[in-house]
Amino acid sequence: MLSTPFFPSSARLALSLAVLALLGACASRQPYERPAMDIPPAFKESGAAAQGLWQPAQPGGGQAVPTAWWSLYGDATLDTLQQQAAAGNQNIAQSVARLRAAQAAVASSSASLLPSLGASASSSRARSGSTLQADGSSNARISTSHSLGLNASWELDLWGRISGTVDAARASAQASADDLAAMRLSVQATVAQTYFSLRAAEAQARLLRETLDAYARSWELTRNRQAAGVASLADVAQAEAQYKGTQVQLLESETNRSQLEHALAALVGQAPAAFSLPATAELPAPPAVPAQLPSQLLERRPDIAAAERRVAAANAQIGVARAAFFPALTLSGSAGYRGSELSNLLRAPNLFWSLGPALAVSLFDGGARNAAVESARASNEQAAAAYRLTVLTALQEVEDNLTAATALAQEQQLQAEALAASQRALDVVNNQYRAGTVGFLNVITAQASVLSSQRSLIDVKNRRLAAVNTLLKNVAGNWEPLAR
Repeated sequence: MLSTPFFPSSARLALSLAVLALLGACASRQPYERPAMDIPPAFKESGAAAQGLWQPAQPGGGQAVPTAWWSLYGDATLDTLQQQAAAGNQNIAQSVARLRAAQAAVASSSASLLPSLGASASSSRARSGSTLQADGSSNARISTSHSLGLNASWELDLWGRISGTVDAARASAQASADDLAAMRLSVQATVAQTYFSLRAAEAQARLLRETLDAYARSWELTRNRQAAGVASLADVAQAEAQYKGTQVQLLESETNRSQLEHALAALVGQAPAAFSLPATAELPAPPAVPAQLPSQLLERRPDIAAAERRVAAANAQIGVARAAFFPALTLSGSAGYRGSELSNLLRAPNLFWSLGPALAVSLFDGGARNAAVESARASNEQAAAAYRLTVLTALQEVEDNLTAATALAQEQQLQAEALAASQRALDVVNNQYRAGTVGFLNVITAQASVLSSQRSLIDVKNRRLAAVNTLLKNVAGNWEPLAR
């Protein structure tokens, strides 16, 4: 038996090792710096041409973007759809579940920093081997054993392996939180754009119905003129072909509208059969986008933040891999009672205990640890490249849509002027046809030009909304990231 002064010495040893563990963990943690990026001071396409779209910054840091950024469109139906999507979208629900799993992983890895304590109780009855006596009896021995005890163990984090794992798990959880914010933002933008496309399809369908009414009148006029002998059967056939072809276009627009309504139903978490949206055929006006600097984009976009956190997680794994080269030190202890009689189990003679450290290190592994470190470094470089790509893609997305939105605003104006000119030409040709100075082919050509200009104008409005919608998505990253 060991003398009683051993226990205080063991306690002092445990305390010394604990302090050493903390110092060693801090010293061996892999240092982290955010990957360097050369960010321009301003966007290339935010010049004078974009001033009507890109609002100038206000004193003190720029325009504030409302959390409900889609409210800038002033559409109550869109507001309702966004509320439904926030509550029912299944992509968001998946991201929420992934965040919970990541947070549970942080709690699980953090638990390894603390000692573990367990309890055990057992009871057994055993028969030992026997020999046959001369009188025919057996000397078999039957023994009973009862035990009740506690055991504890604690792996000291001398080299930062456990703390590095916790750092990696925490950074991954932060990335999952940013992924959730990015998913919400993506769903919001998708709902808005799908809604705009649906309204554009309704506008196309309304235009085609109105055009069919006009074509029906032209067809009737041509039949009357053919009956009066002033128009040919070819004119009647051309009028009929024009009418039937427009009916086909109307069916396509109505089909497109139905499919977009189904897509909206899925986005808000409802079955298409249970979802219906009254038709208005009205597109909202694109709002001005609050001005932002490229550096602000890095602070606002949650997908960029998620990519940066994945770099931090990969960086922490390098320290974890390097710590495998050093020995693992575990303190363990146990205490309890063991005896043959259950009624007298909890007595001093039955008391047992043990306490001591254990050191374990791998002396030869065929290069596995070196390979693990190299793999961790490669993963870190991959994550850093992915981060830089995310930043560059975000900057490109803003530049592209600044260019597109600015050009589409000008294109919308020119397309409106082209439509007015086509309408004037159609009025002239209609009068000439009634006077008999031109053939019906001229009327069909002029009518087709007007319809094409009208459809193109609706399409330009929708594409302009898409560009502005993407810009708003890029500057609308209002979210609360987890503590860094």
